[in-house]
Amino acid sequence: MKFTTPMKRRILVVEDEDKLRRVIELQLSSAGFEVDKARCAEDALKIADRADLILSDLRLPQMDGLELLTAIRRQNSQTPVIVMTAFGTIETAVEAMKGGATDFLIKPFALDDLMKVVNKALEVRALRDENLQLREELGRRYAFDNIVGRSPAMQEVFATIMRVAPTRATVLLAGESGVGKDLIARAIHFHSPRREKPLVKINCTALPENLMESELFGYEKGAFTGAMTSKPGKFEQADTGTVFLDEIGDVPATIQVKLLRVLQEREFERLGCNVTRHIDVRVIAATNQDLRAALEQGTFREDLYYRLNVVPMNIPPLRERKEDIPFLAQHFIKKLGADTGDRVHEITDAGIAKLMQYHWPGNVRELENVIERSLVMCSSARLDAADIKLEMAPRSRVQADHFLPEGMTLDQYEQDLIREALRRADGNKSQAARLLGLTRNALRYRLTQMGLES
Repeated sequence: MKFTTPMKRRILVVEDEDKLRRVIELQLSSAGFEVDKARCAEDALKIADRADLILSDLRLPQMDGLELLTAIRRQNSQTPVIVMTAFGTIETAVEAMKGGATDFLIKPFALDDLMKVVNKALEVRALRDENLQLREELGRRYAFDNIVGRSPAMQEVFATIMRVAPTRATVLLAGESGVGKDLIARAIHFHSPRREKPLVKINCTALPENLMESELFGYEKGAFTGAMTSKPGKFEQADTGTVFLDEIGDVPATIQVKLLRVLQEREFERLGCNVTRHIDVRVIAATNQDLRAALEQGTFREDLYYRLNVVPMNIPPLRERKEDIPFLAQHFIKKLGADTGDRVHEITDAGIAKLMQYHWPGNVRELENVIERSLVMCSSARLDAADIKLEMAPRSRVQADHFLPEGMTLDQYEQDLIREALRRADGNKSQAARLLGLTRNALRYRLTQMGLES
């Protein structure tokens, strides 16, 4: 996030000694500041509200510097005040600090010391202003790095991102497929101190089990047939940056042990090598499955789960935050407009109503696909209900008069579902697991019980 600040800061100098006031004015002006001047506290109060910093003597005619400080704090508690005092009144300067002064200068002082104190106070003010603006933005922010949401649930997600991003804490993102876990992981990384360092995404489902160790941790020359050269793994590539482990529930037990060591000790060995390597990575993991169920089934290590679950973030499905749909639809129309001819610029109320009635099993990803398809097919400048083509196939339901198909036990019904998923996936266990809403390890566990897992 970028914050704009004025090119020139304005400083109010409150000093009854004309010569010193003039010297301070010339020094600050030559340093590029706008300078206002006042001989007494009463005059200073009339223009104090436009100052970015106030430099005031403690001994002033009529109202003294402490009284001026109290009055300024009543007007604007954010304006930093630096007090100037003679050596014999340091106790008064300390009292001023307790009353809210930012710093103090002991007369006589060198001009270099003046500039150091002024610049330090302005830097502190800039940081305070930035933090204040950030807190205000969190209360009304609707779009966050292409993540759109006005619902209370998404506002909480935005706030959590900003709280956790500056730390190195491990984050576990949980949510259905298509809710935007990848975007949230990227937002955490790019708002962290590691933003200039690598962000390496690892799709645990896409990696074959026999290649996962070498892909994650690398290998040495000769470690296996075909290893003609040494190669660093994903974790080494992400050193000093962030690793995003997508679909962490599909990691086999043998790799879970090595991941646990990386999280606990920040160290590992390449395949075929006994040299321990140390790395500094921040880990963000994501899953669309219930890892607690995997714990109960024994397919996911409990100690690894608690190492990953330091900061849990549950991303709500789109059907639970339908108030975001109008804003998401408009966002996608604007985002996809250039790729679809820039013909459509808005969506009608009837179009929004149709989107709101749909159950969105594919979440935000499905909504984006629907908007893109509708933009391609739309012939007018406005996207209407007739232009929106939804997947309206009815969701499967158990017959009202039978909880299970007649004559079938729960085990038989489950086994039939698993066999059908494998048939549709042409034997691909990862794809079958996705069809069933299971992790790959959970599916293997069930296949072992059925006697179908080698």
